Amino acid sequence: MINMIIFKFKRKVPLESCRKLLTNIFVRLKYLERNDSVTKKILVISSDHTGHGHKSIAEALHEKIKMDTQIDIQVVDGFALGGKALLNIGKSYGPITRYSAKLWDMIWHLSAKHSTLVDKIIERMIRSNLLTLLNKVKPDLILSIHPNFNGSVINILRKENIHVPFGTLIADLVNIYPLWADQRVDFILSPTEEAKEKCIQFGVPEEKIHVVGFPVRERFHRYSNKQRGKISTINFLMMSGGEGVGNMSGMAEELLEHFDCTVSIIAGRNEKLKMELESSLKKRFGDRAKIFGFVKNIQDLMRAADIAITRGSPNVMFEAVATNLPIIITGALPGQEKDNPRFAEKYNLGVFCQNTEQLTSIIEDLLGKDGERLSSIKESQKNFINQQAAEDILKFLVSVEEQEYMPVKKKRFAFAFAIASNK
Repeated sequence: MINMIIFKFKRKVPLESCRKLLTNIFVRLKYLERNDSVTKKILVISSDHTGHGHKSIAEALHEKIKMDTQIDIQVVDGFALGGKALLNIGKSYGPITRYSAKLWDMIWHLSAKHSTLVDKIIERMIRSNLLTLLNKVKPDLILSIHPNFNGSVINILRKENIHVPFGTLIADLVNIYPLWADQRVDFILSPTEEAKEKCIQFGVPEEKIHVVGFPVRERFHRYSNKQRGKISTINFLMMSGGEGVGNMSGMAEELLEHFDCTVSIIAGRNEKLKMELESSLKKRFGDRAKIFGFVKNIQDLMRAADIAITRGSPNVMFEAVATNLPIIITGALPGQEKDNPRFAEKYNLGVFCQNTEQLTSIIEDLLGKDGERLSSIKESQKNFINQQAAEDILKFLVSVEEQEYMPVKKKRFAFAFAIASNK
């Protein structure tokens, strides 16, 4: 076809110039046609081992993708990109937060103070595998939902002159540190106004930050309109995040001794805790105490509960809020969770129990006056939660202007070109 058009115009336009011009036109038309039918590729950099929250967020987004054939999400564990060494660092998060909160506090604050150094170290560890992945996937957009893979990835993209929109989806609520807030990002999706303000303090331009809410998996929202009658036997659900930490045995004993209730306890991946709870509680309280390890149907347990007692984990908190389950927060990890209990109280999503000795009186207050306080919290939860957060995030990602992906070129080609240019 190109030859036919050239034949008609070759007397007025040089043949080779015409051929190049028309070839460019047809290539561009072919590219536009391809973009009309091919899905938008989004590479999500997450984590499989640093708590369950990052993975849950990725799942919440992926659920919505099934309804849109024009979007394709590929999720990768950022720690796996750094090989065995970095992967082991990621896997150490569980044991550290489970057994030494003080050590985690030190690590978190050191990372905040030396964020540039952390970015450079991770950049060197993930560079080779990330470049290989980018050449394979050729994403239209990169989204990080873990703080360790913001500045580090941006460093690589800039050094390799790779032009792909890069954004961050923050997975924490209030205590944001510099690794979340790289000024060079194209956009930041924030779950809360508090996180947005913190990013602005770190120098991120306000126009780059969009408050979208916290994405929660669809199976939790299915129960958001549930109705509960008057409570007779109280069903407590005790959770402490995927790692299972906290004085769960002592709190469970207090509940079982003071209330006509059942207590379901999720020990998470902490097998030792699960065995200890079974040993100490089942003998005394029988079927009134139910002990679980890591569960995949936590939404069903939330559905059956009247009050949840949990650590201030963002993911657990928002899943409870989405399920319209009042929460009592008994503690939080230092660092990223420090102010989450106050956040819950600020928006009347739950109650902060600073001392477990106050647990009984707090519950009595919630249940008093025919559960007036409990009903107030449930109403606040309904008004607060953005049930379309995952959908809103995907709409935003689709709207991000695409840049044509330029594959990574090996350095020796650039060197050879420079030599040829000097001849």
